[in-house]
Parts: sequence; structure tokens; C-alpha cells
Amino acid sequence: MIKFPSLSDRSLKITLHAIAWMVIILIPLYLNTVFGGNQHRLNQFYTHTFSAIVVFYVGYLWLVPKFFLKDKYWIYFIILSGVITACYYMTAFINDQLLYDVVEDAKFQEFVKKLAATGVDFKPPMKAFGFYNHIIASLLISGFAVGLGINEKLKLNEKKQKEMEKEKLHSELAFLKNQVSPHFFFNTLNNIYSQIGIDGPTAQQSVLKLSKMMRYLLYESERGETLMSHEIDFMDNYIDLMKLRLNPRVDLQINFPKEYTDFSIAPLLFIPFIENAFKYGVGQRGPSYIKIGMEIDKERILFIAENSICKSGQTGDLEHSGIGLENVRKRLALLFAGRHQLNIEHGESVFEVKLSILKDKSPA
Repeated sequence: MIKFPSLSDRSLKITLHAIAWMVIILIPLYLNTVFGGNQHRLNQFYTHTFSAIVVFYVGYLWLVPKFFLKDKYWIYFIILSGVITACYYMTAFINDQLLYDVVEDAKFQEFVKKLAATGVDFKPPMKAFGFYNHIIASLLISGFAVGLGINEKLKLNEKKQKEMEKEKLHSELAFLKNQVSPHFFFNTLNNIYSQIGIDGPTAQQSVLKLSKMMRYLLYESERGETLMSHEIDFMDNYIDLMKLRLNPRVDLQINFPKEYTDFSIAPLLFIPFIENAFKYGVGQRGPSYIKIGMEIDKERILFIAENSICKSGQTGDLEHSGIGLENVRKRLALLFAGRHQLNIEHGESVFEVKLSILKDKSPA
């Protein structure tokens, strides 16, 4: 497959304009050469073409952006009228004076005499007729310049709007991510603190895992995306730390995929749901359970978190945990608009989250 070099918007615009005018100039020259024609009339055609170029680019490059698009319509029409009038007299002067051909004029006068001899009353077109044609052609060309100017302004506004939306997206994602980190570390440090006096080696391993997680938050997540394998490692370390405070009556089932094709994804998407499960799914007296799983195939990611609701956590939901349910939904909407489905079921004894995300098919 042949790859052509990409052009910037400005280079592409200049190239298209050059091609358009080359076609307008070369086609009459080609027809005049192949089929024969009048060189004098060809020269007059190019004079009118030059006049059209002046009218178009004075309007397109100056009058339209400077006045028309800034709602200064009267100034635009006054200056445009002056430009069109000046171009008419310039064209008339070039055709009547600089390109005046004695031979062609003699042939024309002879043609008029022959028509008169046959009884035909032939009158050459009035000067006003040429002026009207010039006005109509110039107005059409000016209208085309206005259309191009409006189209480019709309494209520029659309580009600015997209840049603003993109900047807003980055700002809101950074804000939401920063809301996750403090609450997460608060809980984790409390867990490690409780282990220091009970099991020193385990506490040391916990500190090591926490340092890996801090590195992940400080460096990888700052880029706005990470590998899925790193995100799963982060969740594994988090769960290992949270297991330190679980009692034997808690049934913990974790099922993350081991084999899959790695890909890029936004960081810290699933931690709020895992945090919620540990916060409200662990009972201190009766049996309780937490089930966390993920499935990954070629097209989608399916994350499921299910936990029992203990008496101490009857009112527990993401509104009071981590970044909150609304912020989770907002972040998903910003990142995966039209490509995700979040279902949350809050029963009397079970809280379940199912998050399905369609993968971005563009290469990572």
C-alpha cells in the first residue's frame, strides 16, 4: 500500500487552490491549442480570470475575515463594491488599450459591413452589458469566498470546542483520580499500622506492596493510561493489603484473568468498587463474602464485584465510599462515552456491580 505524505491544513488549502486555478487556466489554453482559436480572445479571457482572482482573494483573505465575519456588513459591501468597480476598469483598460489588436478590430469591422450589406442591422454589445456581466460574475465569486470563510470559521470553532472539551476531560479526570488516592491510602496505612505490632515480616511485605502501588499512582497513572496487566497487579496488591484485616469467616473469591493480550486502559477504574466491597462486605460477627472477578476478550472487559451486606453496612454504597457513585459514573462517561454499561444492584443482603466496557479498536 502506497503511503502519501500527510499535509497540514494550510499546505492542503494552498495545494487545492493552486490546482483549481491551474485547471481554470490550462483548460482554455489546451482547447485553444488543440482545436484552434483566437489568441486575442484567449488573452482577454485570462485578463478576466486575473480580475476574478483579485476579487476572490481580496474578499477571501481580507474582507470576509476582517469585516463580514465580524458583522461589519456595510463596510464589507462598500469596500467590495469599490474592489469590483476597480477591477472592471482595470480589465477594460488592459483589453481596450494594452491588448488592442488592429488586425482583429479590422476583421470585426469588415464582418459588421458584410452583415449590413445583407440587410442585417447588427449593433455591437453596449459597454454596459460587459459591466453587468462583470458585476454578476464578481458577486458570484464573492459569495463563494464568503461561503469558504464561514465554513473555515465553523471548522475553527469546532476545533476550539474539541480542544476545550479535551482540556475539560483531562482536568476532570485528574480531579477524580486525586479524590481516589487520599481515601485509598488512608485505609491502607491504617491496615499496615495494625499489623506492625502483630506480624512484623507481614507488615514489611505490606509496606513493599504499598510502595509499588505508590509508584504506580505517582508515575504510571499520571500519564492518563496504563497497561491492563499493571492495573490488575495494582488491584492484586490492594486486595492483598485488604486481606490483612479479614477474619476467617469471610469468603473471599478473586478471579482475574491470567492469559490475555495486553492493552492500554485508563488507570484506577475498578478500585472504587473493590474498596466498596471490602468496606461494606466484611462482617465482624456472622459469615460474609466478597467475590471479585474480571473477564477479558477481544472486544470487551467485564468486571464483577459482589459482596454481602452486613448489618454494619446496610446503608453502605459508593456515595459514602472512595470517590462516590456519581463520580464513578461521571468518569466512565468521560472515558467511555457510548462504550460502557454500569449496572448496580443493591438488594437487602447483596450488593453487586457489573461493569462492561467495549475496547477501543484503535491501536494502543
